Amino acid sequence: MSERRRLKVYLVTGEPSGDLLACRLMRALKAQDNVDFFGVGGEGMQAEGLQTLFPISDLAVMGIFEVIPHLPKILGRIRQTLDDIEEKKPDIVITVDSWSFSKQIHLGLIKRKVQVPHIHYVAPQVWAWKGKRADQIRKWVDHLLMLLPFEKKFFEKKGVSFTYVGHPVTEGGSDKGNAKRFITMHNLSQKDFVLTILPGSRKTEIKYLLPIFEQVVSKMAEKYKNLRVVLPTVETVKDKIAPIVSKWKVPVMIVTGELARYDAFAASDLALAASGTVSLELAMAGVPHVIVYKMNWLTGKLAKPVLKRKIRFVNLINILADKEIIPECLQDDCNLEKIMLQLEKVAGEDGKKQVVSAQKVMQQLGAGQALTPSQKAANVVRDIIRKNKEK
Repeated sequence: MSERRRLKVYLVTGEPSGDLLACRLMRALKAQDNVDFFGVGGEGMQAEGLQTLFPISDLAVMGIFEVIPHLPKILGRIRQTLDDIEEKKPDIVITVDSWSFSKQIHLGLIKRKVQVPHIHYVAPQVWAWKGKRADQIRKWVDHLLMLLPFEKKFFEKKGVSFTYVGHPVTEGGSDKGNAKRFITMHNLSQKDFVLTILPGSRKTEIKYLLPIFEQVVSKMAEKYKNLRVVLPTVETVKDKIAPIVSKWKVPVMIVTGELARYDAFAASDLALAASGTVSLELAMAGVPHVIVYKMNWLTGKLAKPVLKRKIRFVNLINILADKEIIPECLQDDCNLEKIMLQLEKVAGEDGKKQVVSAQKVMQQLGAGQALTPSQKAANVVRDIIRKNKEK
């Protein structure tokens, strides 16, 4: 395909975790073909050549009741994205994660009768939430790229066209950080106790989690006199977080960029993170950690009975292992006392056991395979474009 005209690939994601997956896919596609990228993305995708239609921070809202105030803007962004797709006439449209937003793009393409193959990267967690989302995937999406091995059986039963590629976190380099470089750059000592905190990137996560993180950091400073706190984030989120943490009693080093993030992981003794993909990165890096999450109390009340019926855990490592390897402090349990209890456990022998167990689980997600998940995903994308052109 490389001898033909440049491919036009349209990518859409609504949050930094999707941006990370998409930028690696872009990198893999560029290694195979001459490609022009269009769509909506964050810093990683922009670094790979995407000029984003609008900031993904406009879409980074989680929770039923949290979304409502932002609905007019989100609906406007959906229309803007669909208009742009019609104007650009890409060879393929790829939505990445953020199913609540992505599904509106796929449905909109169908309603507008836009003749373009469209695929979704990262299966919605239908096994945790609503099974009807699998029916939506089957009806509205031409192909699904999935990250998790246990999803294959579920979507096969639903008649969804899919390819299991593995999780791109296994290729991301989170296990390649340089602790010495980080310590030198930030004037730390080998005797310092480094706590990495990752409160998430969504506005609601910052709102609900940062106050709790502040309490935890203050308590940790009482226990570890040589405590050093680092907060890896992205530039768009830094502007929101920096003014808040600057008022904390304990100084916080904010770092941005993938290199600094992974160097921070390598130098870390312990981590506290919002539930999400970052737990997989920390597991790859061998950092003992605890995950937390809190949302609007009414959203949490509605979600709790649904989740309890469907799954025992929310952390992917725990789900794959079918036991709690990574401690989870969620909603009502997301409080100072319970978080400190879990952090104290993983700061000792439990943390060493956690690292060994978690890294074994990561092999199920594609760690150590010949082709990376992003390369596999890129091969599927190219194949779908080729078949569509042959019609």
